[in-house]
Amino acid sequence: MKTFNRSTFLLLYALAVFTALSGCGSTPPAPAPVATAISVTADPLPTSAAPASRTLDAYKADVARHIMHRNPERIFDGRLPPMLPAIVVLNITVDEQGRLTDVQVQRSRDPSASEVALASLRRSGTLPRPDGLTLRGAAMTFSETFLFGEQYRFQLRSLAGAQ
Repeated sequence: MKTFNRSTFLLLYALAVFTALSGCGSTPPAPAPVATAISVTADPLPTSAAPASRTLDAYKADVARHIMHRNPERIFDGRLPPMLPAIVVLNITVDEQGRLTDVQVQRSRDPSASEVALASLRRSGTLPRPDGLTLRGAAMTFSETFLFGEQYRFQLRSLAGAQ
């Protein structure tokens, strides 16, 4: 009987393992669908929902246009300077009607810029409705960044584009 050296043994062992595992590649059949009963006790969602293509970014752009329209004296047109004097990030919570339910400063190093951002948001009144982005009766929180140039004039990040 012939004896095998160690490298031949390892080669044969690897070949045996490979052969055994190569049969494991088949996929098992999909399980049969399970029927479940769903009972709805709350009012159904309205059928006149917003278009399915509505995204959070599109909504934030709508909100930014709304804020800018209501605060034209605070808007900075043109290219922002390379070193911004102030940046303020607000966390904004709205209900399904677009009413502000909460606003918090998430980031700011300039209290005066924070006040301008908060006042501009308050002056904007009711924001556009977040149709298609919230469940019925639920609130939605998102952030908007106020990019300040000189004299506390701002652009909103959702519309500012690349700088």
